[in-house]
Amino acid sequence: MAESITITDNRTGESIEVPIVDGGVDAAAWRKLMPGTWFYDPALMTTAATSSSVTELDGENGVLRYRGYPIEQLAEHSSYLEVAYLLIHGELPTQEQYEPWVHDITYHTFIHENVRKRFLEGFHHDAHPMGMLVSAIAALSTFYPDAGEIHDPENRLKQIVRLIAKMPTLAAACHRFSVGMPFVYPDNSLGFTSNFLSMLWKVAEPRYDANPALARALDVLFILHADHEQNCGTTAMRVVGSAHADPYVSTAAAAAALYGPRHGGANEAVIRMLKSIGSIEEVPAFIESVKAGKGRLQGFGHRVYKSYDPRAKIIKQTADEVFAITGKNPLLDIALKLEEVALSDEYFTSRKLYPNVDFYSGLIYQAMGFPVEMFTVLFAIPRTAGWLAHWVEALEQDQKIVRPRQLYVGHDARDYVGLDQRS
Repeated sequence: MAESITITDNRTGESIEVPIVDGGVDAAAWRKLMPGTWFYDPALMTTAATSSSVTELDGENGVLRYRGYPIEQLAEHSSYLEVAYLLIHGELPTQEQYEPWVHDITYHTFIHENVRKRFLEGFHHDAHPMGMLVSAIAALSTFYPDAGEIHDPENRLKQIVRLIAKMPTLAAACHRFSVGMPFVYPDNSLGFTSNFLSMLWKVAEPRYDANPALARALDVLFILHADHEQNCGTTAMRVVGSAHADPYVSTAAAAAALYGPRHGGANEAVIRMLKSIGSIEEVPAFIESVKAGKGRLQGFGHRVYKSYDPRAKIIKQTADEVFAITGKNPLLDIALKLEEVALSDEYFTSRKLYPNVDFYSGLIYQAMGFPVEMFTVLFAIPRTAGWLAHWVEALEQDQKIVRPRQLYVGHDARDYVGLDQRS
């Protein structure tokens, strides 16, 4: 027997039975029974604004899958560019599909000279790298006017390749500018993350060869951040894309959402918290202050996950591999003690507050030499593939332009009063 719910309008006695499909009920039935009466759901906490086959997230059981593939398997066996292909195309590539995909992305990493010389270099010397990145992504729209042909699948793919390819170049350029160092051109002989590290850290050497283990660690981090269902940035991408905006300005909107400290700045907040604690000895006192409502345990808990974030388990292992090369981040001992104390305290476990992906990622980035200002930029690079997968999906669904309703709570009709008559 099919599962369903029955909605009854107590004002009229009319009822309607609505089937439960894929864990949701169709709001069209509600509109039919009660036209002009809206669901009130601030922040869309219980509203499914779309259907999607990109990412499955089961927060209660700590499950994350891209196109059906468990994140644990992808992090262990795959690469970021292979995962990007999976997200965009829906299937893992064959060898014949993967090689041209990697080639095309590798050879589209260069950015127009005017983007660098006349745009990026026009920012103030202390501009935040993320603010520069958001602006630069939007500016790319003016360099590729064909991007507006969003209903041509071949043209869409061309823009997707360009965006995935150019994000590391833009990100590295923003960092180099912010620290007063000259721009480094992409090296087409290097892999995706190795090339990014070269553009970041190269000084005067003819060729920068990143430590392979660090390049792989960054690749794993990129896989973990590639998509995460209908989060704030992805929703922004879908909303702007629903207006049939091109992929560059849509991606800029998503990146702007990520720029907000509630979204992309969580790992930066973890670093600040660990620094403020100062030592292992101060952890118990800090925990008590959090329980007393005098602070917040950054990097614990999640809007969706109500168990241990599966990405946090993977990233903790990655941290060990990175610290074996870079030396241990001095904040790590505080973080480990904080996790140990919090997970043995009923106050946090009863509230289902477990470490999330941000708890350890900032420590890794810091150990690899990234300044705190770059943390959100590092988030935006891999998430571009996920954003674009959702952008394409929404277009293929022929999604209507997003236009939520509201409950009006302002003044009733009132007459205008002249300025000289107002008290």
